[in-house]
Amino acid sequence: MITFRDPAEIPAGFGPSVVVIGKFDGVHAGHRAGIDRARVEAASERARVVAVTFDRNPLSVLRPELCPEDLVSLDQKLALLADTGVDATLVLRFDQALAGLAPEEFVRRVLVDAVGAVTVFVGSDFRFGRGGAGNPDLLAELGRELGFRVQVIDDIRAHDEGRRVSSTWIRTLLADGDVETASRLLGRPPAVRGEVVHGLKRGRELGFPTANLSVDAEGFIPADGVYAGWLVDHGAIEGADATPSPHSTTRYPAAISVGTNPTFDDVAVRQVEAYVLDETDLDLYGHRVEVHFISRIRGMVAFEGIDPLIAQMTDDVARVRAALQ
Repeated sequence: MITFRDPAEIPAGFGPSVVVIGKFDGVHAGHRAGIDRARVEAASERARVVAVTFDRNPLSVLRPELCPEDLVSLDQKLALLADTGVDATLVLRFDQALAGLAPEEFVRRVLVDAVGAVTVFVGSDFRFGRGGAGNPDLLAELGRELGFRVQVIDDIRAHDEGRRVSSTWIRTLLADGDVETASRLLGRPPAVRGEVVHGLKRGRELGFPTANLSVDAEGFIPADGVYAGWLVDHGAIEGADATPSPHSTTRYPAAISVGTNPTFDDVAVRQVEAYVLDETDLDLYGHRVEVHFISRIRGMVAFEGIDPLIAQMTDDVARVRAALQ
């Protein structure tokens, strides 16, 4: 997948393109259904498939007090879009200048001049241009004038609940710790990624050494608790004080803890730490890892003493092992 960070980077004559526009937060099942339709359209048009998205949630500029936490970082989003099979992604910097473009100028500059759109797919709630004046009807009107068609992507709804698949719903599920339902809506396990850093090493003292993710880890962290999942090691970060990785990517079964360690009450901020099953000498410091959440084992509780904590951790590991079989 080619990534463009500005319309000016796109070479002349890049099109024709079938375009899908959206925030794509989480690149969930609803997003992928729209992209799949675009891929079918592009095959018949002998065109490229181009995702047009933004470097941040537009609400962070327009109404920051209403802006939710992102499900994925921009880098995660680009990797997920690449997995859908789009040919290119145009990442627009969403700032006051972009927000202030008249709808017609946005369409001409981005969809016509930059990518040569022949078909544009949008959601029914798509808004664009100064003051959100543009909508799918105006886009279709401009398309008839400028030579492209507009297709509105129907909502994807859960059969059992009849609820629209959305980033908002997924965010709510993760905040409740329901990673299994979130996984079904995402089409993959929810994940966070970051650098493994030094912690208090209390897990090692208890016999369960953990890989602690940095506090700036990317991705939406689910509710406090213990989870079954996987730790994917992507190797040492360039320039980090880390043991070189002899392989590109390795996946390990893991018991994952999210929270502030209430038993000892000595962790100031929520942290994600993963104990790789049956590994006590694994050195991942300075490595970039991704933690995938498969199922929730229990909530986070405080224990009165180390012995009850160790007994619970031993039971947690057994339950994680069973959950991952």
